[in-house]
Amino acid sequence: MSQTAMSQDVSWTVSPEDAGQRLDRFVAERLDLPRNQVRRWILDGRLQLSDRAAKPGSALRAGERVDCSPPTTLPDARLEPENGDLVVLHEDRDLVVLDKPADLAVHPGAGRENGTLVNRLLARYPDIAGVGGEGRPGIVHRLDLDTTGAIAIARTEAAYQKLSAAFAARKIDKTYLAIAYGTPRVATDRIDLPIGRHRHHRKQMQIRSDGRPAVTHYLTLESTTGLSRLELDLETGRTHQIRIHLKALGHPLVGDPVYGEARWRNLPRPVQPALRNFPRPALHAWKLAFGHPISGQRIVAEAPLPEDMRQLWLAVTGREWLTNET
Repeated sequence: MSQTAMSQDVSWTVSPEDAGQRLDRFVAERLDLPRNQVRRWILDGRLQLSDRAAKPGSALRAGERVDCSPPTTLPDARLEPENGDLVVLHEDRDLVVLDKPADLAVHPGAGRENGTLVNRLLARYPDIAGVGGEGRPGIVHRLDLDTTGAIAIARTEAAYQKLSAAFAARKIDKTYLAIAYGTPRVATDRIDLPIGRHRHHRKQMQIRSDGRPAVTHYLTLESTTGLSRLELDLETGRTHQIRIHLKALGHPLVGDPVYGEARWRNLPRPVQPALRNFPRPALHAWKLAFGHPISGQRIVAEAPLPEDMRQLWLAVTGREWLTNET
């Protein structure tokens, strides 16, 4: 069994919006680790709070300090380098930004030990093996399995720590393109609805009054034939945020198997097959913009709109996706 090197001690100060969150969830999200692993660290005394005992379910207080001392190595038998295509949008000694295709998981998880983006990364960039969290080397944020587009990967520990902090502090601009059903009543607006774990379906999320703050800004680029193509900017980065917010707005994504709706049934018969058979949520992470974690230079990485979304829009509307956003 191989050993994966872990990062040095890390600390956070709890923001007002994170007050009340469980300690184990707070740390797991920031280190991109399973909560049960963080829970073991807490029980082993590897996490401390400012002035009280740390327990997995401890509710955090605004201004409180969280100190974490991960073990120096952790067993990792799953990660093997695998050859596979990588579309590079930006590359330097500290980080790389890739254009992730659909149907590619970012990292191994339950029931998936290989065939992920991480496995391909290890083949091309073996230096990331000791960077970041167990089972997720270099990964500072994620995209859903079937979401395409720009994803940033840290190649050094320093870049990992600073990029992780930048994501947590909302200093990364994340812009998406989407195809949704219907036409928003307001062409551009801000969706501010908290998101939490679904009460009955634990793999899903939902709008909850006691959920974590979640804010999405949207702009309607064009509406026709019962569809709209949208540009979306994330102020926060909750799981399934865009999918849930658009559903709450009354405009679910085309092809979303979890939060979508069969709105294609109400559209003209000739366009129904293209909508019914679209195999994934019509969502693309178009652009990442941020300060380089080491040099501070502004990085803007754009992932071209994938062909399947371009062809869907053409098939249903008869129009090319030809505007200045691509």
